Amino acid sequence: MRKAAVVLALLIVWEAGTRLFAVSPLLFPPASAVLLAFARAVASGEIPGYAGQSLKVLLTGMAIGAGIALVLTTLAVTTRLGAEILETLTSMFNPLPAIALMPLALLWFGLGINAVVFVIVHSTLWPMSLNTYTGFVTVPPTLKRVGQNLGLSGWRLVTGILLPAAFPYILSGIKIGWAFAWRTIIAAEMVFGVAGSQGGLGWFIYQNRFEMNTDLVFAGLLTVILIGLLVENLFFRWLERRTVLRWGMSTMHS
Repeated sequence: MRKAAVVLALLIVWEAGTRLFAVSPLLFPPASAVLLAFARAVASGEIPGYAGQSLKVLLTGMAIGAGIALVLTTLAVTTRLGAEILETLTSMFNPLPAIALMPLALLWFGLGINAVVFVIVHSTLWPMSLNTYTGFVTVPPTLKRVGQNLGLSGWRLVTGILLPAAFPYILSGIKIGWAFAWRTIIAAEMVFGVAGSQGGLGWFIYQNRFEMNTDLVFAGLLTVILIGLLVENLFFRWLERRTVLRWGMSTMHS
């Protein structure tokens, strides 16, 4: 309820500010106009279609990135060579903005969702790898010895001991990857677009900016914000309650 009150207060300030200072709707439409445009676009199916396409591509890229991150971090905690490879790769590629790779992705994969998936994998892989590896190396040695005494090694040690013990770090990495993925996909779709019916929310925002439909541009931005709020307060909170809170762990890791 408190968060809803904050959002309502922001909408009131937005509406009052644009009305009081007579701001041009082409530059900054009032909140009521944006909400009406949002409602019309949702009712017509336009925003759900674009949002669904963006979510499909985003989740595909995140799933691939999470899989690669799990392989790299497993090698890193089981072999010294794997640790050196992961440390070197993260030092090289983590500072590199994903959107900077988009021209190469278009050259390699063409104009379509594969290029966007590639840059999303890049944007999510390294933060998830770093957080997962940090969680693995901070697992108490006693727990590792217990697993080894039970005959666990390699993947069995990772899935049976390391993953549950490091889950707060892993969840934090997923949250960071989720935020990075949204930034990447919106930027990629706005700058480069995609072909035909494969456009997502970024393409929706770009099209309406080009046509000077500022209220729909804000409606697209509002959609991204709403999806973020819903995922954070419903899915991630539910996952925390079912895992780290139930297990008595702290989630205040990065």
